[in-house]
Amino acid sequence: MSQDSIFSLREGSVPLLVSMPHVGTDIPAELRALYVPRALDVEDTDWHLHHLYNFLGELGASVILPRISRYVIDLNRPPDDAPMYPGASNTELCPTRFFTGEPLYQEGQEPPPEQRLRRREHYWQPYHAALAAELARLKAQHGFALLWDAHSIRSELPWLFEGRLPDLNIGTASGASANVSIAAAALAACAGFSQFTTVLNGRFKGGYITRHYGLPSQGIHAVQLEMCQRLYMQEVPPYSYDVTRAAGVQPLLKEMVSSSLKACRSCYEN
Repeated sequence: MSQDSIFSLREGSVPLLVSMPHVGTDIPAELRALYVPRALDVEDTDWHLHHLYNFLGELGASVILPRISRYVIDLNRPPDDAPMYPGASNTELCPTRFFTGEPLYQEGQEPPPEQRLRRREHYWQPYHAALAAELARLKAQHGFALLWDAHSIRSELPWLFEGRLPDLNIGTASGASANVSIAAAALAACAGFSQFTTVLNGRFKGGYITRHYGLPSQGIHAVQLEMCQRLYMQEVPPYSYDVTRAAGVQPLLKEMVSSSLKACRSCYEN
């Protein structure tokens, strides 16, 4: 299986890597019959994020994008499948439920342990190897690196959380994955856009990617942004991109990423 069939990586020129681990929509042909028909629409995708973040090339950022759907394997879960949020509803490394709680698979067709291991080897490990290598390259070149893990989700999903989610959910693993000044910079950027609600380390504190790679003591900082899809698209089928809505939030996203990178640089200035 070729790397190009699993993910794409664009190397940038600044110490910033943006990961979008849930934008993939591919379910391999040999697996499709295992799922309920509804699953083939991959409704829980982080839709259109590569369009929404179309300013990343201008910033000089590195960008890594998977092709495989999270329904095959979740690239933002730990390889041992430990729950990210104990006590809450969680989706697994190889998810078995929609975000609404219903089963993803036909009865009796959930992946057995050997299938989960195979998916981890074929899809999860290559993505993470490339992500780690790119962070190492950026750190070697610049002395530090910022990882921005970009996500989006429907604003109301009772199986996962109560009520309506804030518009912008910044996560730094409760402060462990990034210098406090970086989170402060992201929040400060939001202050100029009062039409959007924001929270730091609320329901979404950062998944495996943020928690595993964010090592400030080693010069690598990680921030997750989980944003509500209603800010830039239709949250119901056909999940269309809304150019007008997107134009309203893109300046804020660019300011959040730029300000966070600037704050990260400041941590290493003499």
